[in-house]
Amino acid sequence: MHTPRLISLFKKRGGQIGKRLASIMAAMAEDDDVDLGRECIIKALCVYLNEDPENLVREYVAADEALIQGSIEETTVGIYAFKQREADIPDNIGIVLEGQVVLQELDNVALAAAMLFGLMFALNLDYPPELSYYKPTLIVRFTDETHPHSKDCVYMNSEGIAGIFQQESP
Repeated sequence: MHTPRLISLFKKRGGQIGKRLASIMAAMAEDDDVDLGRECIIKALCVYLNEDPENLVREYVAADEALIQGSIEETTVGIYAFKQREADIPDNIGIVLEGQVVLQELDNVALAAAMLFGLMFALNLDYPPELSYYKPTLIVRFTDETHPHSKDCVYMNSEGIAGIFQQESP
């Protein structure tokens, strides 16, 4: 619903942020995969809000097990994605809270983002400072009653930027 508006908004952005947005959105143009599109939108939203997407989603490509474990232990809040090669789809996507893997083998990054913010809300955890702008964008779904019948993850910020990731019903 709102994804085309976000894409249009991202394309209009200029400067260094515009270049970063274009490189993220290029993956979406090359592949029609819905999950990849959702992941690109999440990462682009981070960049648009002047945050580093690596603070939310960390990708590990054929990395050493000790390096991965050390990185996970240093992570306060985040999503990880393990890949064998850069071009591959992730073999394992999971959620880290306070240095511990709490969920793993998730289907895609968009689902992991929704689950992460749902966990943070349910467990009443503080948002890390590096996600200070991104926090108000996803928390809306858990407090917004305007779409009670939908299974959408709504994101928006105080400037009115909004979008919806629709999840299929089971």
